Amino acid sequence: MTLQLQLQETWFPVCEVSRLTPGRGMAALLPDGRQAAVFLDRAGRAYAIDNRDPFTGAQVLARGLVGTAEGRVFVASPLLKQRFDLETGRCLDNDAVSVRAYPVREAV
Repeated sequence: MTLQLQLQETWFPVCEVSRLTPGRGMAALLPDGRQAAVFLDRAGRAYAIDNRDPFTGAQVLARGLVGTAEGRVFVASPLLKQRFDLETGRCLDNDAVSVRAYPVREAV
């Protein structure tokens, strides 16, 4: 099974799902040069958000720690520890900040 991200109207293949480790992220280079941080939670659900930490500008969110708060799955930035909701991209620690969240699917 291949994990795909939706970019505009097109589905872009990122990696084989078997390459992802639950609870850890992986960075993926997108066709326009940006990076996405791709995650598999412990229940096996896939997520993708921008890899760029908006607080520092560093491409590090794929290296963050995955957790849950109030039923929301998030990744905490490894630099300043802000938490980003993996479904919406919203920063749980600062309502004025968010990152892009990508629709994901598994395809044969």
